[in-house]
Amino acid sequence: MPYASNAELPPSVRRHLPEHGQDIFRAAFNAAWHGYADRGAERETLAFRVAWSAVRKVYRKVGDDWVAK
Repeated sequence: MPYASNAELPPSVRRHLPEHGQDIFRAAFNAAWHGYADRGAERETLAFRVAWSAVRKVYRKVGDDWVAK
């Protein structure tokens, strides 16, 4: 399911990513969700993978939190 706002993101995403990271995650997830509409049960898994990949391009994980590169 696409996310209309950052407030709808999973708690683990909201808790650890800064606001900008959440924006990146949400935009990438929503784009992948629509792009993989034909993938059935894999759709959500693929969208999460794409979203985290997009976040990793700008942020790196330090402990439990993500910080800008």
